[in-house]
Amino acid sequence: MTSSPADTPRNSPGPSGSRADGTRADDLRSAVDRSFDQTLAQLKELVAIPGIAWPSFDRAPLEQSAEAVAGLLRAAGLGEVQILGCNKPDGTPGGPAVVARRPAAPGKPTILLYAHHDVQPVGDEALWNSEPFAAVEKDGRLYGRGAADDKAGIMAHVAAYAAVSEVLADSLGLGVTFFIEGEEEAGSPTFRPFLEANRELLRADVIVVADSSNWKVGIPALTTSLRGLVDGVIEVQVLEHAVHSGMYGGPVLDAPTLLSRLIATLHDDEGNVAIEGLVATDTAAVDMLEADYRADASVLDGVRLAGSGSIASRLWTKPALSIIGFDAPAVEVASNTLLPRARAKFSLRLAPGQVPADAMEAVRRHVEANAPFGAKVVFTPGEAGNPFQTDTSSAAAVLAMRALGEAWGVPAVETGIGGSIPFIADLMELYPDVQILVTGVEDPDSRAHSANESLHIGDFRNAILAEALLLAGLNDDGLEPAS
Repeated sequence: MTSSPADTPRNSPGPSGSRADGTRADDLRSAVDRSFDQTLAQLKELVAIPGIAWPSFDRAPLEQSAEAVAGLLRAAGLGEVQILGCNKPDGTPGGPAVVARRPAAPGKPTILLYAHHDVQPVGDEALWNSEPFAAVEKDGRLYGRGAADDKAGIMAHVAAYAAVSEVLADSLGLGVTFFIEGEEEAGSPTFRPFLEANRELLRADVIVVADSSNWKVGIPALTTSLRGLVDGVIEVQVLEHAVHSGMYGGPVLDAPTLLSRLIATLHDDEGNVAIEGLVATDTAAVDMLEADYRADASVLDGVRLAGSGSIASRLWTKPALSIIGFDAPAVEVASNTLLPRARAKFSLRLAPGQVPADAMEAVRRHVEANAPFGAKVVFTPGEAGNPFQTDTSSAAAVLAMRALGEAWGVPAVETGIGGSIPFIADLMELYPDVQILVTGVEDPDSRAHSANESLHIGDFRNAILAEALLLAGLNDDGLEPAS
């Protein structure tokens, strides 16, 4: 997204509001700057490793990627560095995760720094302007698969820790655990069993998930909300078997037509989701321009935007329902037949505060109550994932907002993400008292998962400093309420 904030009512206090001593902040900035060329070079080396966790790809580069990350952590002074993993249900190994620890001194909190070292496949290489696995600098950006998502997240963690270790030296008592996952882009199939097997090893007071985006180039953000998700299949049945449309058409409508009529009831005339019982609020802290949304989403001229309320709220704090699959004969093989049944798969994004099971039941009630012409409706529930909302009054969140503002030199903003990060629900369930911060190094032009993925180098430097300031603040102040 290339959106501009129209209003920022929940900004950080900016540089003047930082609790960090000015000299300490200057020292951290200098440490980050001194090592930045080396940090960027190490990031380029990581980008060169095509570690893809999908089963159809060679596993050797993924193992190489894990070894490279482990080497960086050892070089940063971490003594306990391990490469661990769990098997999938079919017995094949999951992606290799790298875990490194610095135990906390008595009375000090522990922070867990999460990122992932696996990457998406490159897709059609003809769409790339440079070699996907050869990082290239151009116009202040670094291009390459994984340059932004999420190898820059790894390097932000490593470089921030190195800066804090240098500046604080013997006064660093904060516990730090690195958890660099190796299968996130493949859906984290062994994430939950890995957490359960290593629950105590990964236990922390604060978790920083460096896998999100800033508001725009030059304006940092803390991602404070994620939508949840439920999906499933809606099937409409009208006949025992297919019949000739000429001989029987008229008195009965075919299944695709009736399914389409049912789907049409899922939204009201404005395009809002019309299912009773779903949470929806218009509370996004920032908004984006309609022109920016249209450009980012490639909306065709003349197409009216759906829904009511601010565009940001429609993206982050309200439900959104899409039909992502439809079973019917392809046009090329269509015959003059009344089809007896048709089915569609829905995907419903859930606002923060929504219980997924309640949302699933609400969809079921709606489709069964709106069966057109008495057609038989069969509802099959699918996957479910919880939404997430940061407690922005927590000590860690307050420190993070201040650190972001100081690093960038402008106030940070709170943003949401319309999508989901499913493993955060697992973290919240296993560690219910942990404070989770979702940060990132991406920006609206990063094109993560697409051709020509890139990282803004200046914002990358700022992200490292922001995390170093956060680590120093947690070391100095712990998790006491910030003034």
